Amino acid sequence: MQVKKDATSGDALGTGRRKSAIARVRVKAGSGKITVNGRELKDYFTVEKERQAVVESLEAVGHRDDVDVEIRCSGGGVSGQAAATRLGIARALVAHDSNTFAHFRSNGFLTLDSRMKERKKYGLRGARRGTQFSKR
Repeated sequence: MQVKKDATSGDALGTGRRKSAIARVRVKAGSGKITVNGRELKDYFTVEKERQAVVESLEAVGHRDDVDVEIRCSGGGVSGQAAATRLGIARALVAHDSNTFAHFRSNGFLTLDSRMKERKKYGLRGARRGTQFSKR
């Protein structure tokens, strides 16, 4: 796996994707502060399930209180952004601490969920739905 670090600050970088959502994650040593698009975690992800998905990879390796995480999300919906953030944090933590790779890989944190919305085809009403047949 390719490890990404910022050339100037040395922060660990990770990118996560899910559907059409993209999350760019920056991890650095700190006190456990998580910001998403300049806002607090609980202000951006209001549903508990989405907040849990974001911090899940941090808690899996015990780095919840010793790293600061800065996230920039774009595209998709809130649920897709939360899943993209989960992958991005896992990738950034591998860049930050290479000993976490085996744990993340075996528990599925580094697996990209590649399912995307299928594009609409011409002559159809959607991706697969055709027009309704009329006998008369």
